[in-house]
Amino acid sequence: MTQLVILDFDGTLADTQPIIIASIQATLRELGLPERTAAECKSIIGLPLKECFNTLCGVDDDLAERCADVYRRVFDELNTDGTVRLFPHVLETIKALHDRGLQLAICSSRGRPTLEGFVKTFHLEHYVSMVVSANDVEHHKPHPEPVHKILAALGIAPSEALVVGDADYDILMGRAAGCRTVGVTYGNQSAAQLRAAGAQQLIDRFDALPDLL
Repeated sequence: MTQLVILDFDGTLADTQPIIIASIQATLRELGLPERTAAECKSIIGLPLKECFNTLCGVDDDLAERCADVYRRVFDELNTDGTVRLFPHVLETIKALHDRGLQLAICSSRGRPTLEGFVKTFHLEHYVSMVVSANDVEHHKPHPEPVHKILAALGIAPSEALVVGDADYDILMGRAAGCRTVGVTYGNQSAAQLRAAGAQQLIDRFDALPDLL
């Protein structure tokens, strides 16, 4: 029986794709790095920030860290009120799951400052028992450490937890931790990519999630 739902943030709860792509492309322009298409930028969403630039541009760690610093500044400049929105039916579905007695957690490769900011902006702190960011773990998705951290803190067995995400990193992380996995098809990766990663179930809209529990 499911006791805990572990939710990715970007591409699962909130539509951050446009601002992420714009921030990456502005960062590359500012540092004089080769341009990347929107599709290329989209392909690395879900990785920790420095690793995004390692993967996207093939740069070394020092330059990737510079990219990450510029990206954070650009993202903050672009992140005005209303730029990022929750996907349809997210807040009411989270409320419904909470009211059913389920514990909820957010597990993201996003840095803690902006992740906590979004959690407060969307008033999710009232429903979420725990938030794990990129700053809180040594090993990031698809490594199972983020899920293990949540399970240990909340006293939940892997068999009682469901991991929900829009990327293969989420699915692989959940599977490695021994949890059930659900892929959302409206985010940053396709249904085919989620199936290939081993997602046990797929949903096309967030409010379909309660029917799987």
